[in-house]
Amino acid sequence: MNSFGRIFRVNVFGESHGASVGVNIDGVPAGIPLTQADFLPDLERRKAGAKGTTPRKEDDLPFLKSGVFNDHTTGAPVTILFENNNTRSTDYEKLRQFPRPGHADFVATKKFGGFEDYRGGGHFSGRLTLNLVAAGVIAKKILGPGIEVKARLKEVGGFEDPEKGLEAAIAAKDSVGGIVECVVDGLPIGLGEPFFDSVESNIAHAVFSIPAIKGVEFGAGFAAAKMKGLEHNDAIIDADGHTATNNAGGIVGGITNGNQLVVRVAVKPTSSTPKDQQTLNISSGNVETFSVKGRHDLCIALRVPVVLEAVVAMVLADFMLLEQRRPRTWGQ
Repeated sequence: MNSFGRIFRVNVFGESHGASVGVNIDGVPAGIPLTQADFLPDLERRKAGAKGTTPRKEDDLPFLKSGVFNDHTTGAPVTILFENNNTRSTDYEKLRQFPRPGHADFVATKKFGGFEDYRGGGHFSGRLTLNLVAAGVIAKKILGPGIEVKARLKEVGGFEDPEKGLEAAIAAKDSVGGIVECVVDGLPIGLGEPFFDSVESNIAHAVFSIPAIKGVEFGAGFAAAKMKGLEHNDAIIDADGHTATNNAGGIVGGITNGNQLVVRVAVKPTSSTPKDQQTLNISSGNVETFSVKGRHDLCIALRVPVVLEAVVAMVLADFMLLEQRRPRTWGQ
């Protein structure tokens, strides 16, 4: 449900307009240097405020509540809280009557019998990606300085130039999606297992925990379906397993092959578009026109790169701990 991982186990909690959101991480080894300041660079990358993002601004300061003593992890579960201070819940009263198309409003009410916290999307909100980013900061430390996890925005609204895609969305006064790519350098050969615990299946599982993700591909991805075998096969060129091409995206048979891991995700347009929409009026039973009020991202893909890095790092840290390939010294 709200937990992921086997050794590095991440549990998220909270609601968008509740008192706080947070994360509890079990399996964090003792002795990792960790302070509030370590989280700030990645949390800053996730923040709103840039063009195309929600005007809702929060401090997003991580409060370390357990598992850290004298600026080092203790080996006990690490608990991190983020306070919600800038809420405007009245904007969501209307959504009880008009569930947003493309959002969890309708299914959440059906599943939880109307007891769910609907304000700001509640537990389904992108606000909970704060928790993932925080877990990712610790995961990156476990991976160590020799393994680099970096993601970037590749496309917005069909434009390879994200700025042009964003401008087109602003001109259309509608939300827009995008594509984000994450690459990992420095991975050893041998992480992962065939079938259900393959690196791809675990990353895909974690990736779909990010709200608005609708597709994932590795290496050549869906383009592989149009290739011939000789074209797609990555020729091994040395005893370290390096390949001439990387259509496999660094994973063969569910196991890392020592090449650059490459994963891309498709991010859907935000369902809370400023445009008028048609949806069911639960009170009247009729389909009616309504518009979404409140503060929302025009393009949520703008804030996804650091979140994608985090979940990929979470998965890889879990695999590293399973393989007992702990770095000799923890990265600062």
